[in-house]
Amino acid sequence: MPARIPSWAWVSGLTAGAVAVVAVLAVQAAQGPRPTAPAGHSRPAPSPSASASALPSPSASPEPPAPPAVPADSGTGRRIVYALAQKRVWLVDESDKPIRTFPVWPGTVSPDPDSYAISQRVPATTGSDGVEIENILYFAGKSGVFIAFSNAVDGSSPPPAASGAKTGGIRMSKEDGAALWTFGEKGTRVVVVP
Repeated sequence: MPARIPSWAWVSGLTAGAVAVVAVLAVQAAQGPRPTAPAGHSRPAPSPSASASALPSPSASPEPPAPPAVPADSGTGRRIVYALAQKRVWLVDESDKPIRTFPVWPGTVSPDPDSYAISQRVPATTGSDGVEIENILYFAGKSGVFIAFSNAVDGSSPPPAASGAKTGGIRMSKEDGAALWTFGEKGTRVVVVP
């Protein structure tokens, strides 16, 4: 009867063979072509001590664009700035720092560029277009039309004005309307710029 080879010998032989195959493949890989980055895209190699947390997260999103700057010709100090051409409002604190800015939907009658003040505050009413509105801040008048900031109670944007209708409401989102209501006390300066 032939002698039987112990199982440990088989395992040792197979392990040695596997190590030899891996070594041959490693030598072949080291001698083969290496991928290169396209011109202009070289980066220094990271240091061995660099941590994985320093790498950007694959889910990181780009920084949002900076909000538009407060118009330079809007004066100084605590104020509400309304830019007619940009259809945008800024709330500016005492130190000239904008604390909030947002787009608005103007009515068909716009105030002339000038400095005004909040003259009346009305918590809620129905607008001239039939929409339930809130956070109404009156500050100007023109052509027999009162001009005020407000927002629709349901948060919707205003529909287009009927042909020939004169509306002075300057609408905004519900959240922006609440922020403006808090900021715009009676007497707060409103600066309208072109």
